[in-house]
Amino acid sequence: MNATKSIGTLKARWPLGALNLRRTDAVHARPGVLLALFTMGFATFVNLYATQPLLPRFRQLFHASELMVSLTVSAPVLAVALAAPVVGLLADRLGRKRVIVASMLGVAIPTALAATAGNLGQLIVWRFLQGLFIPGIIAVAMAYISEETPRPSVGSTMATYVTGTVVGGFAGRFAAGLIAARWDWRAAMLVLGLATFAGALATWRLLPRSTRFMPHANTAASLQSLRAHLRNPQLLATYAVGFNVLFCLVGAFTYVNFYLADEPFCLGPAALASIFGVYLVGAVVTPVAGRILDRVGCRAALVGAAGMAALGMLLTLAHSLPVVLAGLAIAASAAFTCQSAASSHVGKAAGEARSSAAGLYVAMYYLGGCFGSVLPGCLWKQTGWWGCAGIMVCVQAVTALIANKLWRN
Repeated sequence: MNATKSIGTLKARWPLGALNLRRTDAVHARPGVLLALFTMGFATFVNLYATQPLLPRFRQLFHASELMVSLTVSAPVLAVALAAPVVGLLADRLGRKRVIVASMLGVAIPTALAATAGNLGQLIVWRFLQGLFIPGIIAVAMAYISEETPRPSVGSTMATYVTGTVVGGFAGRFAAGLIAARWDWRAAMLVLGLATFAGALATWRLLPRSTRFMPHANTAASLQSLRAHLRNPQLLATYAVGFNVLFCLVGAFTYVNFYLADEPFCLGPAALASIFGVYLVGAVVTPVAGRILDRVGCRAALVGAAGMAALGMLLTLAHSLPVVLAGLAIAASAAFTCQSAASSHVGKAAGEARSSAAGLYVAMYYLGGCFGSVLPGCLWKQTGWWGCAGIMVCVQAVTALIANKLWRN
């Protein structure tokens, strides 16, 4: 009894808790750990949307419509949506680091093999296979950050990972466009595959093992947590927000390539690749957004960012390239802020079994991206860019409404 009292007294005085908190803070303050999180985001998104600046060239090379060549974007996005729930369940049993590193290696192989595609159909298949491995990085990274980071700094730590996705998204598109202009698109796929392999090795070396991960004992327990997530209104609202955020981002940055390749802009692959330099604005904005998230909360940050994204899309309607670029920069930066807010909110709303909760979020997020890469294409022939931008503005308004009404700060 005396021993029990002594332990209770020690706990009440917080020495062990304080030591644990300081140790965890130190882990996430280490540059190597932050670099690992950045690298995970970079290596994922250097591949996912790399074909966007190549779409006008694919249209010419494969003699296909805008909708058909856009499947090189929607195929990996759809694969992410399909695989994410399964990966989330597996990661709740197998752990974090091993799933992340194995998934990065899995992405590298079909990325490099895409260079062997002989026609559009084969290229789409390789792109789909890429997407099957990507949830093992995205969903598990979200769970890792939520578990290993002290709650007051989750937003800023998540922003480090999201910044990696921003820079990777730019680098993949930019490299693909420049390499395709100098050599061809096959060389671009090979280079991106090698870059992803290097990222996997760096993550294996730098990322610490989880210290707070508690594996689920069996599949039944994992499925039970999945059912609990689907009955959680906070998570359902967050899944809807994620769907809308990527719908707008993918839709805008897929069809803007056709908009800028045609009159009056007439941009080629290298110039279109340079357009994605607006993502670098997001790389600057996102860490700041992380600190804002920690200060004002996810709901207020997301509502404000959704309004900015809608404003950015309206600016792209001007037939002036500098104004279009400014609009795209605002829309992209706002989308990355929305992504940080929604990703952080998943961990807060889920409580336990964060990998499966994140897996469902990633599924809905990328399902939104899949729809965003296809639905505007159905309107393109009739409305052109005006119809695409109008859809994005409406969806952003719905996003702000959902978060404002259904999220808790």
